[in-house]
Amino acid sequence: MSQSLNDSTTHSSMPLSFYKKPALIVYVTCGDPDLATTRAVVLAAIEAGADVIELGVPFSDPVADGPVIQRASERALKHGTSLAQVLTLAAEVRNQAQSTGLVVFSYLNPLLRMGMDRFCKVARHAGVDGVLVTDLPVEEADEYLQATRVHDLAPIFLAAPTSPEERLKRLAGASRGFVYAVARTGVTGAREQLADDAQKLVRRLRRVTKLPIAVGFGISNAEQFAEVGRFADGVVVGSAIVETIERNPGREAEAVGEFVGRLTAVGCEA
Repeated sequence: MSQSLNDSTTHSSMPLSFYKKPALIVYVTCGDPDLATTRAVVLAAIEAGADVIELGVPFSDPVADGPVIQRASERALKHGTSLAQVLTLAAEVRNQAQSTGLVVFSYLNPLLRMGMDRFCKVARHAGVDGVLVTDLPVEEADEYLQATRVHDLAPIFLAAPTSPEERLKRLAGASRGFVYAVARTGVTGAREQLADDAQKLVRRLRRVTKLPIAVGFGISNAEQFAEVGRFADGVVVGSAIVETIERNPGREAEAVGEFVGRLTAVGCEA
């Protein structure tokens, strides 16, 4: 848990442990509509009960994301939002929120441009706990895993319903903090119904890891949050948060705080 931004060694106990079940993991696209608003949105989400924040790095070709997050990335990139700015934002959030988990959620290219070792060093100094690289296969992640080990960051990998057993073992074995179970195949985006694949995948992962398992991709309302929370340790809500920001210009933080409050209220009853 971070106590100081001036000494990265004080941030040695990662607040990625899920203190309650289900833990709420909130994704935001940093810089949408601007970095100041992102900061306000994140702090409002934390105040309303979010346990972990995924700081999304905008990318020009977000192949894993649906139209809502694609639009958010386009808006953020128009303002020149960079990985370095996201890490500065992380440090500002950490200064305000000592016990909230912070995860950088990015495609691989921005990390390579900064340099993997430098990225991990700066991220850890900023108070980041973990990193999820959406388009980095675990089979090609040796350099990344080495850098995260050196700088005490938790690498988090995506596990899909289509992953065979051996690959699930490898993904789980390489992960720290938690494993991210993709609720369905395809891109991110809110859905009216959740596939049975999510619960089946969680059961399969339970057989190969003792790490907490978070489920994401498609969770868009309080009822789905509660439903997934009955069988998963954490629930990731992304597109629904980004869409709330998009639909409430001028009151983004207030609207996200209200939405997160509804999720956590139902989660407490789950």
